[in-house]
Amino acid sequence: MSATVPAPSVRIVKTRPGGNGKNPTTDYSGLLHTVRNLGLLRRRRAYYWIMFAALAVALGGVVTGFTLLGDSWFQLLMAGALGIILTQFAFLAHEASHRQVFESGKANDRAGRYLADLVVGISYSWWMNKHSRHHGKPNTAGLDPDIDPDFIVFQKEHAEKLTGISAFLARRQGYLFFPALLGEGVNLHLHAFRTVFGRGKVDRRGLEITLLSIRIIGYLAVIFYFLPLGMAFAFIGVQMAVFGLYMGSTFAPNHKGMPILPRDSKVDFLRRQVLTSRNIRGGFVMDIFMGGLNYQVEHHLFPNMPRPHLRRAQEIVREYCKTHDIEYTETGLVNSYRIVVEYLNRVGLAARDPFECPMVAQFHHR
Repeated sequence: MSATVPAPSVRIVKTRPGGNGKNPTTDYSGLLHTVRNLGLLRRRRAYYWIMFAALAVALGGVVTGFTLLGDSWFQLLMAGALGIILTQFAFLAHEASHRQVFESGKANDRAGRYLADLVVGISYSWWMNKHSRHHGKPNTAGLDPDIDPDFIVFQKEHAEKLTGISAFLARRQGYLFFPALLGEGVNLHLHAFRTVFGRGKVDRRGLEITLLSIRIIGYLAVIFYFLPLGMAFAFIGVQMAVFGLYMGSTFAPNHKGMPILPRDSKVDFLRRQVLTSRNIRGGFVMDIFMGGLNYQVEHHLFPNMPRPHLRRAQEIVREYCKTHDIEYTETGLVNSYRIVVEYLNRVGLAARDPFECPMVAQFHHR
């Protein structure tokens, strides 16, 4: 069964194991065998070198424009372009972290770490820890860090516990979600430094501290040396806002508003990944804009599949899910954003209205 536009909901889905009963992995094994035989798991190093070269040229263009413009408010255009380019570099770091680029795990880690820490300014170790847990249990209550409560709450039971200003914001969180992403760039950089200077285990801590320090100090030194104080702050603000909004808007459509599984759910790998993921239509342009994340179902089923193979894999997976009566979700980008906003607002309504009369609330929430 295939679904184009899933209705926004806050449901927690209980679903039975798949497969043949005796071996729940049978369905996935057959699918994996098919894509492997077609060579869709083979690395495409030439593609990634071309992508890296194109981004390096684009970055060089921004640096050239920054140098030529000098003391001009047109520098804010360079800031916006830089935010977009850094997000594209983040996509490459994400793909390296999934072992999509090189055969060697060490080579992928090296590329991912240098791209994430030195170029983008995000801790590779922090990302690997968080993202690996997400892939293992996507949209699973208490196990997927991407649906843990933060400024935004993704589960009704979390919203019900909010009071005061937190409850007030939660009831409007769908409308606040995308404006809040303007600050996500700052949040990601803060997470990076909290991680590398924190007490938790950090792989290659010394290297990450060095790379992040070179990146942030060098970036700030260049901006404040070449631009007047006010313009320098404006440049950083625009760059960070574009970076945060772009990053968040490419990750948000993938799982938000999809079914949430109970912590103790017994669901086989194939159904767990497919039922909690949403694909975005759009062809080649969308492939570039979202860095391959528009094939979220296929990415979750085959995390180490190179980006250029995801489109072909989608045809196979979609047909496979139809044959096995597994709901496969795909929609347009704008509609996915609508679903996310409506879903978050529905969750937020569980928060008690801070202006509601306590006596009325007592009867209303019974």
